[in-house]
Amino acid sequence: MPPTAPDAAGFRGVIALELRDGAPPAQAALDAAGAGDVAERLGRDLAKLVPEVAACELALLGAHFDPAEALRPGWPLHRRALELLQRAPGRAQGARIVGFGADAQGAVPLPLQADPALAGGVLRVLPFVLRGEAAEGAGAALEALLLDRGMAAADTALALQDGLGATLEHARYLSLHDLLAIMAMQYRNVGLDGLWSLLETALLDPAGTCLLDAPPEPLARYADGEVRIALLDPAAWRRRNLPDETDGARLERGFALFQARQRQYAAVLGAHAIDVNFVHCGDGDSACLH
Repeated sequence: MPPTAPDAAGFRGVIALELRDGAPPAQAALDAAGAGDVAERLGRDLAKLVPEVAACELALLGAHFDPAEALRPGWPLHRRALELLQRAPGRAQGARIVGFGADAQGAVPLPLQADPALAGGVLRVLPFVLRGEAAEGAGAALEALLLDRGMAAADTALALQDGLGATLEHARYLSLHDLLAIMAMQYRNVGLDGLWSLLETALLDPAGTCLLDAPPEPLARYADGEVRIALLDPAAWRRRNLPDETDGARLERGFALFQARQRQYAAVLGAHAIDVNFVHCGDGDSACLH
């Protein structure tokens, strides 16, 4: 299910950069001129796919982020892009294309600062939004096209590569929904299906609930904007996971792995800015999480 748009953003997307050999870009953000240039090229590339884009306003954040920073409740990076666009001059002059980058001294302003703890991944994203009367229709058309046909033009990719000091394998355009689908597949490929169910609910149905009660995975529940994870003592964990096991060494190893899995869940959810609370659960029953 695609992300909904409760505000004036008709379409949320990203420029996704696949870094060659995982080498990080030398620059945290494009400079102001470079951000404006890439925004113009982005608008041109999208309008070639969907001509209605030319009637939309477009705002690009010229800094690169980890995908987890774009996939947070309320879509904060895209909200920042929209807020900056709304404050930018020239609203009476028709559809604007605006790129936001580093200042004249090369400093990256706070709205464009990525989380340094999430640096180092092979995929980085630059968020953009479309707004205006044509944005909803243009966004629906882009949603259907970008995953298959959203490769950035060669000159756009080169401008990104030069401006960020990066070596790129690919530069492509994705909708926020496309990015969600790609991350879901990646999490499932590394055995984090259960975690994704919690994360998906937090992102797409924040008022909803989701219970993960599938041993040997952690016992966890999303509700009210947070994930509660049950803290089990060794006896409760054994009753829940290996009730017939008598090998003490195997039980000890299994419990240590279970605790590591809980920490992994908490770390991934934290990267997506979802609050995590550990709740003591002596009997191993999910009722403790309510």
